[in-house]
Amino acid sequence: MEGRGAAAGGDVCMCQTVFPAHANHREELSAGQLLKWMDATACLAAEKHAGVSCVTASMDDIQFEEAARVGQIITIKAKVNRAFKTSMEVRVQDILTNVEKIVSVAYATYVAKPVGAKKIELEPVKLLSAEDQLEHTLAIERRRIRLGYEQVFQNLMQESNKEGDYCDTFEVEDAVSADLTHVQSIELVQPPHANHHGNTFGGQVMAWMETVASISASRLCCSYPILKSVNMFKFWGPSVVGDRLVFNAIVNNTFQNSVEVGVRVEAYNCEEWIKDQARHINSAFLIFNAVNDKGELLTFPRIKPTTEDSMRRYHGAIARRRIQLARKCMMSAKEDKPSDPWETSNQAYVSYSNVAALTHLAAKPGWEVTSTLDGIKVWTHEEGGVLSLKVEMQVKIPSHLAFSLLSDFTFRQEWDKHFLTCEVLQAVNEDEKIYYITSPPMTGHKPRDFVILVSQRQPCNPSEPYVVAVKSVTLTSMPPSSEYCRSKVLCAGFQIYSDSNSSCTVCYFNQVTSGVMPYLAANLTGSSKSIEDTALECMKFLEQKGSKY
Repeated sequence: MEGRGAAAGGDVCMCQTVFPAHANHREELSAGQLLKWMDATACLAAEKHAGVSCVTASMDDIQFEEAARVGQIITIKAKVNRAFKTSMEVRVQDILTNVEKIVSVAYATYVAKPVGAKKIELEPVKLLSAEDQLEHTLAIERRRIRLGYEQVFQNLMQESNKEGDYCDTFEVEDAVSADLTHVQSIELVQPPHANHHGNTFGGQVMAWMETVASISASRLCCSYPILKSVNMFKFWGPSVVGDRLVFNAIVNNTFQNSVEVGVRVEAYNCEEWIKDQARHINSAFLIFNAVNDKGELLTFPRIKPTTEDSMRRYHGAIARRRIQLARKCMMSAKEDKPSDPWETSNQAYVSYSNVAALTHLAAKPGWEVTSTLDGIKVWTHEEGGVLSLKVEMQVKIPSHLAFSLLSDFTFRQEWDKHFLTCEVLQAVNEDEKIYYITSPPMTGHKPRDFVILVSQRQPCNPSEPYVVAVKSVTLTSMPPSSEYCRSKVLCAGFQIYSDSNSSCTVCYFNQVTSGVMPYLAANLTGSSKSIEDTALECMKFLEQKGSKY
């Protein structure tokens, strides 16, 4: 087994001047050229960490925010966030120099190529800052989403089949047959398109895909489409110098001001070309919009599926759009924002945002100690008018036992007087459960109730904490009732660090909402010690339960 690593980690920064040869007719940097630069920079970062050649496995959810123009300088930064056994997650960010505007952000996965018969086992990334630690932690959550994406997509497709809503939306007079948008292009892989091993650059393949997809989209808008995002570039296999690459692009669906184009890439060597034996090497779904001379978004005509395959692609585009919209919804965490709905399209992203929000909150600088009592520390953090609470406890039981006890919220009533009842509404999987909780009333108010998602995560290495993340969600099967005041949890939970084989540090976090504010205010003014009292009860519960194991 051969280990590979880089002392300074996999950080690479490249600056590129946008010349006319890199630009489109609007004198803006073409998306295809940018994709080539992004792939090259990310690959250099991956190889810097691995110490061996690496190949592109995928590039996720690329979002194009700003356009770079001819004459401007773009800075492309790539950084390895986390190394798994043989693959790495690399974050790529493109920034317009001087104006500091983000052009694009993407997460790419690269795989280390073994040297001869030796297996590669990548060294862990060296974490040099709090930001490194944060991205390292969230990389495992993004990996869970990647691995579970196909299952989420298939579930949505099954829902679509059950609904049977195929025909009524297709009787639109100006609907265009999907077949009319089909475009095919063939490219011969030459030495400038390949690396020193003879494999086609992933960025070059992506650039060719963007070109053929743009032509397909243009058949609907009679204009020049603008690439806004890419669902995912997924590389299924390599191609080499001398291969013929066949690109097939077709519009899958339109959504008012945007259009999804699917592209499939097949490779042939000389023998396969004669026998018509294709190798499927890549697929992607690209989202375009288009504008008129005034910069106003154009409306795309509806698409009419005419075959079983075009029907499948039509509904597949709807499923991917639902997933993409769910991901965008997870970006906001405001108290006046409705709780995230728990639906097939967004379950993975609600879980991700749950863990990510707690990880971000815990990593924030500027926490201040407000009280220390009997080994319990209470911290507060204020940022932009948002107040957060942290309670730190030293507990004399192993960290894995504390995690087991704190992640099961049916135990919560035994130590937390703010929990009146607690029941499991849905055991989603071994790491996610949805609970219904009631709390006693405050003076002059109704009792409160909550519907919360509890996401639990075990550490991947000893230096990382156990995580129990909590946030409110909306279930259609559990609507608010007149008997209770439906309250919400924005971001809360536990991080549990192992101190020794028989002790651990438990940190509780809560982004304060109106329901928590009275308790915190009483604590800060000294008129109450309810937070410390609850923490003492929690420590007592953990140590008594832990002694029985």
